[in-house]
Order: sequence, then C-alpha cells, then structure tokens
Amino acid sequence: MKKTIIGVFVGIVTFLLIFLAITHPVEEEGYLRIGMEAAYAPFNWTQKDDSNGAVKIDGTNQYANGYDVQIAKKVAEKLGKKPLIVKTSWNGLIPALSSGKIDMIIAGMSPTAERKKEIAFSNSYYTSEPVMLVRKDGKYANATTLDDFKDAKVTSQQGVYLYNLISQLKGSKKVTAMGDFAQMRQALESGVIDAYVSERPEALTAESANSNFKMIQFKNGFKVGEEDAAIAIGMKKGDSRIDKVNAALANISTKEQVKLMDDMVTKQPVSTDTTESKESFFDQVVNILKESSPQFLRGTGMTLLISMTGTIAGLIIGLLIGVYRTAPKAKNKFLAGCQTAFGWFLNVYIEIFRGTPMIVQSMVIFYGSAQAFNISLDRTWAAIFIVSINTGAYMSEIVRGGILAVDPGQFEAATALGMTHGQTMRKVVLPQVVRNILPATGNEFVINIKDTSVLNVISVVELYFTGNTVATQNYQYFPTFTIIAVIYFVLTFTITRILRYIERRLDSDTYTTGANQMQVNEVK
Repeated sequence: MKKTIIGVFVGIVTFLLIFLAITHPVEEEGYLRIGMEAAYAPFNWTQKDDSNGAVKIDGTNQYANGYDVQIAKKVAEKLGKKPLIVKTSWNGLIPALSSGKIDMIIAGMSPTAERKKEIAFSNSYYTSEPVMLVRKDGKYANATTLDDFKDAKVTSQQGVYLYNLISQLKGSKKVTAMGDFAQMRQALESGVIDAYVSERPEALTAESANSNFKMIQFKNGFKVGEEDAAIAIGMKKGDSRIDKVNAALANISTKEQVKLMDDMVTKQPVSTDTTESKESFFDQVVNILKESSPQFLRGTGMTLLISMTGTIAGLIIGLLIGVYRTAPKAKNKFLAGCQTAFGWFLNVYIEIFRGTPMIVQSMVIFYGSAQAFNISLDRTWAAIFIVSINTGAYMSEIVRGGILAVDPGQFEAATALGMTHGQTMRKVVLPQVVRNILPATGNEFVINIKDTSVLNVISVVELYFTGNTVATQNYQYFPTFTIIAVIYFVLTFTITRILRYIERRLDSDTYTTGANQMQVNEVK
C-alpha cells in the first residue's frame, strides 16, 4: 500500500514536470530582460501568439504586446540584444530589478522621487494624462470638474502616483488602493467604487471594452508634477547602458509616440461587451474555456506541481525535525552543546516561517538571495523551495504533536527490547505518527494549493496569475474568476477525497491481536 501511494505521487510529479518542461526560461545570454505586468493595455498586455510584433514572455507559451513592448524592442535593438518579457506583478518589479532578475522596467512607470531612491530612470518615453473612469449610468457620469466628485468612492492602483491624486478630489472618499486595473474595473462594474483615477490610454481601453464605462477628462484637471506625468524606463543604479537607452528614446519624436500609442490602442485585445451580449453566463463560461483552456491547464499544472512537491518535501522536513527533537541528549558535553545549539536554530527556523506570510518569504528569498548573495534562482524551483520550507515549519509542529500522542510505554518497551532511538522511531513510533498526522498533512496540502496564488510576486505563472491574465484579455471578470474558483475547489475537493481514501486503506490493514506464534498467514 505504501509503495503504491509513493509510486502514485512520484508519477504525478514526473508527469507535471514533463508537461511543464516546455515552459522553462530561455537562455538569458543575448536577451534583454524587460519587466512588466503584461496586463495594462494599451501599455502592455498578454496575447496567445506573436502577431502585431508581440514578444515572448519568459517561462510561458504566451506573448506580450503594447506600447511598452514596442519601446522595449527599439531599446533592445539599440543595445544589440533580443527583447524578452519577464511577466511580474507591479509590486515585484523594483525588487526584481534591484536583485538582477530583470535588466529594465518598461511598464508605464513614473520616475517619482521615492522610486529614484531605489533605481535610476531614463528620459521620458511618454507623457501621462490623468483622467477619471466612471459608470455611464452612475451618479458622476456628468461630472466636469474635480469638485463634482464629492462623496464619491474613488481609488487607483497601489504604488502609483495616480492614487495620490485622489486627495485633490475635495470631499471624496479615498478607497484602499488596488493591486491592478483589472481589479478596479471589476470593482467599478459591481458598484464597489464610483470611480477610479487612470491614465487616458487605459481609460480609453476600458471605455471601448465596456459600454457601461465612461472616461471623464477635465479642462482644469489634476495638478501633476512633471516627474509624475512622465513615464520612463527603470534601470539599476550605475547601469552604464543608460546613455544608449536615452539615445534610442531620443530617436522617437513626440509625434511618433502619439502615433505608436494610437496604433497600439487599435491592436489591443478587446472582447465582446458583456453588458450588451445576449450570451448567458453559462455561455460566457463555455466560450472562455474554449479560448483559454490551455492557459488554465498550464496554470493548474504549475499550481499542482508546486503544492504537491512542497507538501511532500515539507512532510519529510517535519519528520526529520521531529525525530531530532526527540533524540536523547548526547553523553559527550561537546556533542550535547552542538545538539542544543542546533535545536535553538530549528526553533528560530520554525518561528520565523510560521510567523511571516509566504508572500514576504517569497520576496526575501527570491529577490534577496540575488541581491545580497548574487544567487540567481530559477523561479519554479524557488517557488518549490519556498513552499517546502514554509510547510516544513508547520509540519514539524504537527509531527511533534503526533509523537507526543504516542503512548510513552511504547518507548519504554522498545528500550527494554534493546532498540536504539533510531530503531524505535523508525519501526514503532513513525508508522503511528504518519497515520495520525495524515488529516493535518492533507489540510496543509489544501492550504498550499491556495497559497501558491501569492507566488505571482516572483513571476510564477500559477493558476491565479493565469486567471488574472485571461481576465485582462477578455474583460469578463466574473465568469473568468468563477472558472478559477471552480478549478481551485475541484483540486482541493479531489485531494481531500484521495487522502481520506488513503486513511481508510491504512485503517483497514490486516492484523490480529493475541494470535499464536504459528499464525503466519494473512487473516482473511
């Protein structure tokens, strides 16, 4: 039975590795790694093929396009390299640059004073115009001035200057900043907010994709500093290539910038307006699955690979720590001291990884290791490592509880029979512990499946990141995230059922009590 279970897990992991093998990162030599969200049309977006001059997204079978991508191509050509897009969440862009994971940020980023403390910026390659996006049938559809937004619930993207502009809307209610514009469009559609501050190209995109939205421009609008309105390329401080980058940008006139942006607006992915479509919700779900099922499948595979491998590795870590913690004190004083010191180290490890969020651990390990120690980790293996050591911290406490649940008399009996501590743990205690902690292990597996969603900060294209990308392509947020929710539920429900089946099989092992010594055949 145990061999069968192990074989099944090994088979699944192997299949997932083979299935996802084609998504390994391309060789970085000769490439200019460009960081962007690839989810902020018309500046940048994700598409399925290389049409209209799109560029490959690293580690996926997808492509990025948009105004930022076309600028990146011109810069890469000037530097004699090929552009390669590294899809990264907004909050992960600067850490990715500082740690050397990417070469540049070309993502509609403004060179604010705060950001200049961390990274360097090129000359501007576009000038932003802040506008408001509202519902056409809403209370603020006829607004013409900033003062008209009194009592309005307004938000913008986290970490950008647009959010700070809300303070100029006197009397408005400043709602907590959101992660990206996809979230804001969904919030506006559902009535959670009344408006959000955006840039004109993005607002035009949202307005064309959804007839319920309306862009509001002001004659006397927001007061914006020059550094906030400008959009520039983020680079690592001391990067000698900045002069060549500026030279490439200097060749793009203001007229060419406007023409290029207008061209990208016409080429951006625009889906059928869901508000005017006669399709039912079920039809929308079916169409999304037909168009994007390969993306969902790949994202699901990555989520399963990381969560399954991380849970198994975490269980092994927990078992090893549990065995070590129960080991008797060494008679040699030096060895006893080393044993105590290592025990303190394990306690620190457990407390740190249980007491900090996985998203923070991901940022520190993936970007920090590169920045502090010049260690470049593959994002997939980094994700598995992060989930493994995080799970190991929890599992060590679960295993400790399982060991303490074993009758102390069994330890005494094993000692009386002359068994060593290792033999006692291996042959008597751990088989019982593994059975007792199986429900808790299954719970950790389920948690890991869901918690992989935070790994998008290190550019891991798992299920949630995939779903968010699809939503930015089709603008059908509710149906898309319903699909994602169903997939997560199917995964967790299936895993739970499998583990309960394993529990029943373990509970049904054939054994007998009080059998005589001659009884050697299996009891039927």
